[in-house]
Amino acid sequence: MSERRALFERIASALERIAPPVPAPTDWNAHPAYVWSGDGVQPVSRLETTPLASLKGIDQQKTAVVANLSRLASGAAAHDMLLWGSRGMGKSALIRAGVQALDEEQPGRLALVQVAPGALANFATLIGELAELPRAFLLFVDDLGFDEGDMRDNLALRSLLDGGVVARPANVRLAVTSNRRAIVARDPEENAPLRERDERDNALALADRFGLTLGFHPCDRDTYLAILRGYTDPLGLEVDEEEALAWVIARGNRSGRTAYQFACELAGRAGLAL
Repeated sequence: MSERRALFERIASALERIAPPVPAPTDWNAHPAYVWSGDGVQPVSRLETTPLASLKGIDQQKTAVVANLSRLASGAAAHDMLLWGSRGMGKSALIRAGVQALDEEQPGRLALVQVAPGALANFATLIGELAELPRAFLLFVDDLGFDEGDMRDNLALRSLLDGGVVARPANVRLAVTSNRRAIVARDPEENAPLRERDERDNALALADRFGLTLGFHPCDRDTYLAILRGYTDPLGLEVDEEEALAWVIARGNRSGRTAYQFACELAGRAGLAL
C-alpha cells in the first residue's frame, strides 16, 4: 500500500512540475493600459502615443473626445464613442493620446483596455472584473469591421451598448474606430449596393447606439502640411513642400499618417528620433 501511495505522490509531483503556473490576478489599478484577449490580460506599463498637441487638423474631434474622457474619469455621465472615417486621420491616435493626457493630469483615474480581435463575444467576463473597481475604464476596439454574414461580434457589441443580461457599470465606456460609419464590409464590386438590406440595417443599428459619433475626413493640402510641420518644427527640420506633396502622390493618400511617415523620413535622414 505504501509503495502505491509513493507512486501516486511521485506522479502528482511530476504533474505539478510540468503544469503551467497559475497566473496572478490582474491588478487593474496599477497600469495606464491593458490588452484583453478574451482569455487573459496583458498589462501595459507605458502608453506609447503621439502627444495630443501634435495631432493637427482634428481640433473639434479632440475637444469632444477629451471632454468625454474627462467626464468618464470624474464619474460623471459619459458617452460611448464611435470614431469613423478616412484611414490615417488620427482616430486611434486620438483615443490613445486623450487617455495619456488625462493620465498625466489625473494619474490613475482612467485606464485604456484594448480589446483584441475575436474577444468581443466574451465581454461579460471583462465587465464582471471591472464593475466593482474604483477606477474608470475605456474599452477600445480598434479598426472594427464585420465579415459578411457574421453577426456574433455585432450582436455582442449591441448587447453591451444597450445593456444585456450583464449590466454595464457606469465606470466602463466603449470607444470604437472604424473606416466606415456603418461598420460593414464593402461589396467586392466597386459601387455595388449591399446585397442584403438587413445586413446594412443591423450595422446602422449598432452605429446608432453610440452617444458620441465623430467623423474623420481626408485633409486638404494646407492641413496636411500643418500636420507635417507639427512633427518637424520641434526638431528644427526643413520641409520641402514639393517633396512632401510628391510623397503623398506616391502613396495615394493625403492624411495624418502619411504626414507622420514623411516626417519620419526627414528625421531619419537627419539622424534624429521622432
